[in-house]
Amino acid sequence: MWWRTKARHGARGRGLTHAHAVVALCTTAALGVTLALPARAAHAAPAADATPAPYAFASDAGTVQGATGTTGAARLDPGRTYRSTLPASGKLYYRLDLDATTNAYVSATAVPRAGAQVSASDGLRVLVQDADGTTCSSGTTHFGPTQSPHPVAAWAARETGPGSYGCKDAGVYYAVVERRDLSGSATGTWDLELDYVSEPSLRQPDATTTTPPGAWNSATPDALLGDPVRRAGGAGFATASALGQGVWQDAIRPGQTLFYKVPVDWGQQLSATAELGSSPGGSPGDGYVGTALAMALYNPVRGHVDDATTGYSGTQTSAALTPLPPVAHANRHAAGERTSGMRFAGWYYLVVHLGAPVAQRFGNGPFGLTLRVRVSGTATSPPAYAGWSAPRDVFRVTAADREEAALGTPGGGGGEGTAAAGRYRDSRTMTAVAVGGIGTGTALVLVLAVWTAAARRRARSRWAA
Repeated sequence: MWWRTKARHGARGRGLTHAHAVVALCTTAALGVTLALPARAAHAAPAADATPAPYAFASDAGTVQGATGTTGAARLDPGRTYRSTLPASGKLYYRLDLDATTNAYVSATAVPRAGAQVSASDGLRVLVQDADGTTCSSGTTHFGPTQSPHPVAAWAARETGPGSYGCKDAGVYYAVVERRDLSGSATGTWDLELDYVSEPSLRQPDATTTTPPGAWNSATPDALLGDPVRRAGGAGFATASALGQGVWQDAIRPGQTLFYKVPVDWGQQLSATAELGSSPGGSPGDGYVGTALAMALYNPVRGHVDDATTGYSGTQTSAALTPLPPVAHANRHAAGERTSGMRFAGWYYLVVHLGAPVAQRFGNGPFGLTLRVRVSGTATSPPAYAGWSAPRDVFRVTAADREEAALGTPGGGGGEGTAAAGRYRDSRTMTAVAVGGIGTGTALVLVLAVWTAAARRRARSRWAA
């Protein structure tokens, strides 16, 4: 624990006696219990005057330099996340060493730096190419009509299963990342977060895994009702706040992007609606922002699936995803990313952005944000993979995932969870802290008592002598 190290350093630095050091440890242990309380309170309720946080990169992301050509391109390893930078013009290349059976998914999240100017048509493109320059697949994303700089992600893949053509041989492939600058106004360097996920092939593909899905329930579900529960969004994919089915409430500022993740298992359907509350700083009639709120859905490999937007006039408004198909391996063979993107189970990401122009009409906020999330359907058995993905459990929904969605993401930008779940988590945390503190304090007091008694016996012995 940090306070133990701190106490040991303090004892050495000031030359305390053994008894004083023990007392210092006891005091620090007691302070550890006291200091744990404000940290949770601050995390659950951000200050009203907080400014939008910068993008939160994965803490374990390695740094990699993109090459301007294929020669000398650095290798990416599956299951890893990387940081890089993207110049205003040109392409960057990264190497992938692939076998003949594994599917490879590479996504890039572009993060414009503070003060960057973007247009609706500016964006990001990702390609996967083989050694002969053949493009296996590509994906493009744009900042869209919010005309507001914010993190955007695009993805591309090398697939080897039935229905795919070319790009099936083992060998060297390249992930290519480039900026899309149709306005011709691109300036400045963007930061990049690269994510590389591998998916094993199936043991025995059959009609259920190779035939595009037929009819499915595409009716718009009824609005999910109930009292909202506070859950603070994260500032990046790696710190996305976990949500389960329910009504969740947060606050968002103009220019801010919030990340949430929802566990969706095989056979289940996801629906989501984002609601922007009425203006706290303006009134209806003060103006109108054509595209103010944008919500994007990304799948477990950070591949774009769908998005929804809405304008804002100062009165409450909402944006809902169009009904999506149940998660199924066969969805990858369908046309259109709204269906093909729902191809595996795991964490699906809801990314909500409030356009910076909202501040010009209605002030800096914060504005109330409500998310209504529904996960319907009974989970089905996963497909029979011939091996393991990297990361290992990226295409699974575990009991721990469901618990995280119910209680909130520890340290990842999560809020209080459901009222009962929040109290349960706080109770468990404080019980552990209290027991640890009391146990440690009791042990230290006993040590001090033993040391004091021994010292007195030695003193009496010397006096008697």
